[in-house]
Amino acid sequence: MDIAQTSSSPPSPPAIPAASPLPSRAVGLLLNAAHTLDHLVLLVFASSVAAIASDFGLQRWEDLMPYTAGAFLMFGLGSIPSGRLGDLWGRRKAMLLFFFGTAASCLLVAATQTPWQMALALTVLGSFASIYHPVGIPMLLRDAARPGAVIGWNNMAGNLGIAFAALLTGFTVSLWSWRAGFLIPGLVCLALGLLFMRLAPEETLAPAKANHPRRHQSTASDTTRALIVITLAASTGSVLYNFTTNGNTELFRERLNQVISDPAHLGLLLSAVYVIAAVSQVVVGRLTDKVALRPLYLGMVCAQVVFFLLATQASGWWFGLAALGFMAAIFGAIPFTDAIMVRYVDDRQRSRMTGLRIGIAFMVSSVVVAGLGPVVKAMGFTFALFAMAAVAALTLVAIWQLPSDPPPRSP
Repeated sequence: MDIAQTSSSPPSPPAIPAASPLPSRAVGLLLNAAHTLDHLVLLVFASSVAAIASDFGLQRWEDLMPYTAGAFLMFGLGSIPSGRLGDLWGRRKAMLLFFFGTAASCLLVAATQTPWQMALALTVLGSFASIYHPVGIPMLLRDAARPGAVIGWNNMAGNLGIAFAALLTGFTVSLWSWRAGFLIPGLVCLALGLLFMRLAPEETLAPAKANHPRRHQSTASDTTRALIVITLAASTGSVLYNFTTNGNTELFRERLNQVISDPAHLGLLLSAVYVIAAVSQVVVGRLTDKVALRPLYLGMVCAQVVFFLLATQASGWWFGLAALGFMAAIFGAIPFTDAIMVRYVDDRQRSRMTGLRIGIAFMVSSVVVAGLGPVVKAMGFTFALFAMAAVAALTLVAIWQLPSDPPPRSP
């Protein structure tokens, strides 16, 4: 008898399983499509606000804009409990809540008849839409070999939602009514939720309880400093993002009134600007895998300042070029916050940290959305564009405090 076979060996310690298997290609596509819908449903209102105001009996579109503040307040504030749901309850279950809750909210908005009903329904929509960023993006990025590239494509998918919002509402307002602009994405969101429920694997453990190795080692002080910087930069960036995406329809209508007047054509032009500008996110995302973050981020924000200043003096097609420039620079800055999060924050608490960052940023920017109509009504778009250039300049101060980091090694 072989002694080696009969001798007992000490039992190995039980392994702590990972949170879930890696997302399949199909699940990854669904997560990117969810990002598209997340941005689309929040901007249908801004893209069709003139038609909604007319339907509700208001004289000016600016008077209706404050009613959307609740949606953006909850989109930010709701990110904090959404992040806790993702880490402590499970990201798959939280994403199912996103799909089905957003679908039901879109149908609710389409049924509204008064401005206050609209305000309440949009607030509910913003609450469910808040789930995606702190849950879907960490789910997609877990164990990504090249996180910058994944972030770039995901961010591009999100901003295609802005393009589709302008295109969808431009045609639905012309052909049917503004209500169809909410009905269509609501039904699409419902269908994607059913697919996600079928294809996304069950989680064995919530991410906060899983054993997940860190990709990057950083000191506690660097992590804290990076979180403060990206929260400040995300707040100013969110102001720019929400000012432009909520105000561009009326801004383009004013500056291009000598060239384009039809709502469908204007929506098509806005969609083209957003699609072209969104390509910058793929480029920047790939660069974050190869280049140090701080100088790259500073260069992108400098471009925002320059193009906002050029836009203050431009009209017609020259304004269109300036707008393409500042939208490309705004979209191109978005991947940095997620890239910094991947580099400095462990996956077990990434949803909570992302939710906290987004919560603060969007609570700040909700004030901008509420004040957009009154400010433009009182001061005009030229003043607003100068103000956005100043906000971009403040972002530079925040980014300068980011910890220095060497270019990341290729995996």
